[in-house]
Amino acid sequence: MKPSIPKGTRDFGPMEMARRNYIFDTIRSVYALYGFQQIETPAMENLSTLMGKYGEEGDKLLFKLLNSGDFRSSVSAEEWTGDTLGRLTSQLSEKGLRYDLTVPFARYVVQHREELQLPFRRYQIQPVWRADRPQKGRYREFYQCDADVVGSDSLLNEVELMQIVDTVFTRLGIRVCLKINNRKILTGIADVIGHADKIVDITVAIDKLDKIGLDKVNEELLAAGISQEGVDRLQPIINLSGTNEEKLRTMREVLAQSETGMKGVDEVAFVLSVLGERCPLKNPVELDLTLARGLNYYTGCIFEVKALDVQIGSITGGGRYDNLTGIFGMPGLSGVGISFGADRIYDVLNQLDLYPEQVTTATQLLFVNFGEAEVAYVLPVAAQTRQAGIRTEIYPDVAKMKKQMQYANAKQIPYVAIVGETEMAEGKVTLKDMASGEQRLVTPGELVEILA
Repeated sequence: MKPSIPKGTRDFGPMEMARRNYIFDTIRSVYALYGFQQIETPAMENLSTLMGKYGEEGDKLLFKLLNSGDFRSSVSAEEWTGDTLGRLTSQLSEKGLRYDLTVPFARYVVQHREELQLPFRRYQIQPVWRADRPQKGRYREFYQCDADVVGSDSLLNEVELMQIVDTVFTRLGIRVCLKINNRKILTGIADVIGHADKIVDITVAIDKLDKIGLDKVNEELLAAGISQEGVDRLQPIINLSGTNEEKLRTMREVLAQSETGMKGVDEVAFVLSVLGERCPLKNPVELDLTLARGLNYYTGCIFEVKALDVQIGSITGGGRYDNLTGIFGMPGLSGVGISFGADRIYDVLNQLDLYPEQVTTATQLLFVNFGEAEVAYVLPVAAQTRQAGIRTEIYPDVAKMKKQMQYANAKQIPYVAIVGETEMAEGKVTLKDMASGEQRLVTPGELVEILA
């Protein structure tokens, strides 16, 4: 039987890796433009770091790792057979694979507080793992590309993160819509419909509007204990339409009695004003009140990015979390961040075929191998082309010309350099353009000029 890989994971060959690195390099270069510094954290964290940070649904999706050694020794026979799965898990497993990069980052900030200069701007590009049901655009192992600022309450951070998102997708050539909302607005909505204690239930349900539709959302709201009157009051808010200015105007009227809600409206209005008047983006920005992002730690502005030309879930998201580090003993440290879903971006670029040609071409030049004397002549020439930044291969074995040309075609190498007795006698190489079939005799210097 052939070996296989777990569901929800993927292998990436050379072509895929070239494309993925194009995405990572694009994101990395934009992060650097805005003064973000790179860090990395371990693939596994203590479960005490991870549990309770993503809500009940998130906790269920954590991959837990069995303790090393004889993990059974601490568990009695009665516990093995009894109905104590939750307690058993805590005894058998102390570590888990990270679910995202934000909670490990919060742990990092608290652990290294004395070394950091606040505000601290970091980015991180690493894989995360979720025990989710695999489906199109949803994987159990996938990369996130996060940028966060901690130690600053300024809404200019939100503005810059939106600019980063806009710049990245403009460079990648993907048309997107940037969606923005605010958890304070959602809290205000819960207040004015008379269910302030149900904010999490309301946001989790609203977050599913795109996936399950309005009727199912209403069913979930009722099942969560929200009165029919409260659900009815929620309908015009969920279905709000118009321009951003019209939506803000309506929300100021609806939330007039909620101080928290009005503060959320003001925060969104500031971000939209700066992006609209002083720093207009290439892509549209839309206030979307159905955007809830059901994670517990967001407290202010929240963001999500949807691709306009491909049917796929959110490809970037994030928001403001006022006290995430408080769970690790450092209260009052505000942060805001975004996370690019690199795997979904990869799928979008593939579907739209938006990769530049040079991304899909690894080797630019192949030197054919006719024997020991020819290779001795070719080696310093290949060193010269590599010194000039030209990606160069020498075919390693002496083989028929047809086989070496087939190799070049299979790898989509655009140029082949041929060296035989004539070329060596003249101190030149024959350069073949594989696309046109044209051949010309050139010096090593001319070869570099043509390809560089």
